[in-house]
Amino acid sequence: MIDLRSDTVTKPNEQMRRAMAEAEVGDDVYGEDPTVNRLEARAAEILGKEAALFVPTGTMGNTIGIKLLTEHGQEVVCDSRAHILDWELSMLAWFSGCLIRSVPTDTGILTWDAIKSVVKPVGPHWAPTGAIEIENTHNMGGGRVYPQAVIDEICDEAHALGVPVHMDGARLFNAAAAAGRPVSELVAKVDTVTFCLSKALGAPVGSMVAGPRALMDKGRLLRKRLGGGMRQAGVLAAAGLIALEEGPKGLPADHANAQYIAGRLGKMEQISVFPVETNIVIYDVSATGKSSKEISGALKARGVLMNGFTDKLMRAVTHRDVSRVECETAMDVLEEVVR
Repeated sequence: MIDLRSDTVTKPNEQMRRAMAEAEVGDDVYGEDPTVNRLEARAAEILGKEAALFVPTGTMGNTIGIKLLTEHGQEVVCDSRAHILDWELSMLAWFSGCLIRSVPTDTGILTWDAIKSVVKPVGPHWAPTGAIEIENTHNMGGGRVYPQAVIDEICDEAHALGVPVHMDGARLFNAAAAAGRPVSELVAKVDTVTFCLSKALGAPVGSMVAGPRALMDKGRLLRKRLGGGMRQAGVLAAAGLIALEEGPKGLPADHANAQYIAGRLGKMEQISVFPVETNIVIYDVSATGKSSKEISGALKARGVLMNGFTDKLMRAVTHRDVSRVECETAMDVLEEVVR
């Protein structure tokens, strides 16, 4: 099967498997797993943050990152199609006790002009703004990348009002590759940030949360409360270290494959494709007269996996386990299905 459903489907390579088998481990709840400690230190160094925390999932990472910045009864401002709103089982409400104040955008990219009218101070009748969340790259926006000036303005203006900023950087390294900037520059002004080891970077499991050391120390307690005390987690962190060091090198090829797919889609009369900046391609199939579910089923029967997330919108995500030749084959099959 040619699997373009997500970059979460990648398998650990031989280098990762060998590192996992040979990993030096200890009890991470006691802070004694040397491989986890190396991963956390290296992630913090690359991001330019004081400390980082290894967690099993991106959802846990965002839950911890936002909880560290907020109090129960506050609002968190985010885009109306943000991952924390649509795809994380309302953890922000369930665990942090906060309400989301969503702001509609055309591309998934928030600006301070769009945010400032919904930021609320403490008052007798409304929930005050506890934090602002931005998603870089933006998944449902088609892998769009935040311009650095926009990130900096949001952080500067929010901080001037005493409001912290969390970045959901699940595909942060894709954003850095597309922007031609180091990840440390992208996240320099945000208060907390997460990124996934198990998406674009190719590790089998894991995400990172980073920020000030005092917050990450508190984050360890939140991780334990969420069931993230993983004990001898070095067998996972070993793969994460390789993903962190080696994974970013392959992202330009993934982006080029996404551009190829977008180009092929653009030539299909019944399909319209959203702008592509990284490794996510979103396209509209409504003019085909078939639902995304019908097209997805027909593709699967022909050896290609691509999912729809509405009746008319579908998504293809490139990653290291799908080659250019396989992308070509997938587009040939899609053309056949559409015809």
